Amino acid sequence: MTQNQDHRSLLAVFDREMRQGARPDGPGVRVERTDDLVRQVGSDHDWNGVVWSSPDLDAERADAAIAAQVAHCTERGYAEFEWKLYAHDRPADLGARLLAAGFVPDEPETLLVARVADQPVTVRLPEGVRLRTVRDEADVELMVRAHERAFGSDGSRLRRQVLTRLREDPEDFVGVVAMAGEEPVSSARMELYPGTGFAGLWGGGTAEEWRGRGVYRALIAFRAGIAAERGYRYLQVDATPDSRPILERLGFAVLGTTTPYVYRPAS
Repeated sequence: MTQNQDHRSLLAVFDREMRQGARPDGPGVRVERTDDLVRQVGSDHDWNGVVWSSPDLDAERADAAIAAQVAHCTERGYAEFEWKLYAHDRPADLGARLLAAGFVPDEPETLLVARVADQPVTVRLPEGVRLRTVRDEADVELMVRAHERAFGSDGSRLRRQVLTRLREDPEDFVGVVAMAGEEPVSSARMELYPGTGFAGLWGGGTAEEWRGRGVYRALIAFRAGIAAERGYRYLQVDATPDSRPILERLGFAVLGTTTPYVYRPAS
């Protein structure tokens, strides 16, 4: 099998298991299916949006599906609703149709997948740095501080999500913080998706002064080891331009791009 054939095979497995066969990604949410799409819905604090659309969508059906999601978002009173568009989704102008309907694209990310069996699981950290698993409210606060240092954004939503997961569904969630002394310098999460072969790596970020020292790679190895122990076959990441080169060096395959199109009803 050539590399391109292997990548197409991985993408087909991802589409089938993680998109068309999507499971709720946390407590209090559900997955709804029609012939043309799959969406996740929950409270306004949850992620709400379309995760899969049929490859058979034509222009007329696409416009009808988009209009139905706008109506759904408005009726439910969501502050925002996302259509997660992948580069290979059809019709080819689906992004333009979403834009015309009032959806706004965020920055695209790169979809990368690696086989767990091919990943190093030995954790190598800079001197003076240790890893701390997120288990309680104090750990969550450390994770939020690390996240805010790495990304410069407010961590309130992350705090709510992680506290809810620890309280209601801790078995399929892994949180980890890298500590330099008493200071959190990096953090990351892993979502395990039972019934699929996939574990998702999310939120990996390192404070600027600690970048380039192997902390990010150590967090990947730590989570890969847990995924291997629990029998998962693949790791999946929606990568930013900063993390993509590191992941490619670790053997992650680029399968395409994904762009979040966000609809925010007029207040």
